[in-house]
Amino acid sequence: MGRRRRKLHFSQLYSFACGRSKFDVDHSQIGGPGFSRVAYANEPDCFEAGILNYGSNYVSTTKYTLATFFPKSLFEQFRRVANIYFLFTGCLSFTPLAPYSAISAILPLIVVIGATMAKEAIEDWRRYQQDLEVNNRKVKIHRGDGTFEFTEWKNLRVGDIVKVEKDNFFPADLVMLASGYDDGLCYVETMNLDGETNLKLKQALDATSGLQADSGFQNFKAIIKCEDPNASLYTFVGTMEYEEQQYPLSPQQLLLRDSKLRNTDYIYGVVVFTGHDTKVMQNATNPPSKRSKIERKMDKLIYLLLLLLVLISFIGSVIFGIITSDDIQDGKMKRWYLKPDDSSIYYDPKKAAVAAILHFLTAMMLYSYFIPISLYVSIEIVKVLQTIFINQDIQMYHEESDKPAHARTSNLNEELGQVDTILSDKTGTLTCNSMEFIKCSIAGTAYGHGFTEVERAMARRKGSPLMENEQSEENYEHPKLAVKGFNFDDERIMNGNWVNEPHSDVVQLFFRLLAVCHTAIPEVDEETGKISYEAESPDEAAFVIAARELGFEFYQRTQTNICIRELDPVSGMHVEK
Repeated sequence: MGRRRRKLHFSQLYSFACGRSKFDVDHSQIGGPGFSRVAYANEPDCFEAGILNYGSNYVSTTKYTLATFFPKSLFEQFRRVANIYFLFTGCLSFTPLAPYSAISAILPLIVVIGATMAKEAIEDWRRYQQDLEVNNRKVKIHRGDGTFEFTEWKNLRVGDIVKVEKDNFFPADLVMLASGYDDGLCYVETMNLDGETNLKLKQALDATSGLQADSGFQNFKAIIKCEDPNASLYTFVGTMEYEEQQYPLSPQQLLLRDSKLRNTDYIYGVVVFTGHDTKVMQNATNPPSKRSKIERKMDKLIYLLLLLLVLISFIGSVIFGIITSDDIQDGKMKRWYLKPDDSSIYYDPKKAAVAAILHFLTAMMLYSYFIPISLYVSIEIVKVLQTIFINQDIQMYHEESDKPAHARTSNLNEELGQVDTILSDKTGTLTCNSMEFIKCSIAGTAYGHGFTEVERAMARRKGSPLMENEQSEENYEHPKLAVKGFNFDDERIMNGNWVNEPHSDVVQLFFRLLAVCHTAIPEVDEETGKISYEAESPDEAAFVIAARELGFEFYQRTQTNICIRELDPVSGMHVEK
């Protein structure tokens, strides 16, 4: 079956032919400003490629580097009002105005800022570790003698020919040369780029689609000229010079980094953009400095407390200045215990205004307990603990993809789930885009007793469980195995009972159409003989699976025919059509 599938020319079928790219682009711009990228396929070490000196395929998403950590991190810390205040009082603590020692003012500030900077450093180190994991992924690269060997992603250069196998990510932006299908077709999942879970169809040029073996690239040479790196995911303009012929390139031949190869055994491609020149990295921005609503509200509270502190210090200093100006009367001191005759400018009845100003600065330091510097540390500790709980929360584990929750940063934990506005273009944006065949209407008759997740949730909210569904499940001594995409339950249709329906001929045509009208590809498990389907979208797969489960099994596609197995109402036997 595998061999037969590779011999199919799916582009000859109407649905696949419609997938061919028909972009009207001006290729005369190639070589001009903005269209100067040149890739020497299979010759990354040639002299011309060395002159161009394109960047490596190493990617970094960290917020800091060793050189920028201290200045950038300190800038982040002193965006907080409280830290600025304590820096101000810390500087004053080195003067005779301070009512306490300098160490008692500076040490708490150092501890608070140091703890927060340490947390930032740990989180950025984790980003660095994740970057290492990505950059050290393996991909097969052509070594020049018709053989492909594994190498790390970070070692790729513009012009390298790589072989990406099924369910693997593309290591860089590639121009597709060939695939496991004779027509050079492949399916691509771009969920990491645009969130779209539907598969997209890509196709290599006819001139290179026949290169389906490793040995075919031993003497392969081509020159690709295309646009410069840019952030547009859906446009691509270029040409390929191959065997003294010029072939136009379009987005249909471009495979973007971080998208995944699906439903195709393998593809061959030429690296045209690497590292930060790839379109996904061109769209990426530096990790922003995000501040949560709680932190912004804390700053407002600190402003209020600081205003009260200034007001108290100002009132006390004014009163102090008035009393000080009248402290000596008839040569006697009213406040003898302050010893004004033995004081300097800090307490001089003859310079009461200056004494009041200096008293104001002393009061600003003395009443510093108004500003809760430890509150920031408490909040940071809570955020770190929340991050640990998120990473260990079993209810946030996604069993289907075998992925636990992973918090890359703790800055915005308290805003998780605080949805304010939703802008959506379709339901797939808000759901997992999982489609199930539950109900259908044939010849005016509704079939299917299944319930959707929405119906179950609404019933639970109203306090009225779906008893019908529960009772039907209790009647099964041996409940059927769950089939992904199929949640249909109706004895009038299942197990071939549709032949007894009044409009059995219409029912037969209905499910026959579900089994025929699609672009899905059947794949046979050699061990079990079971057929699975690879489709562009989950709704298309759900229709084909429903037809199979109800007795209309699509099992083979040729260039001119689609073959199914279905129940013959006359003979009662399953026949091939």
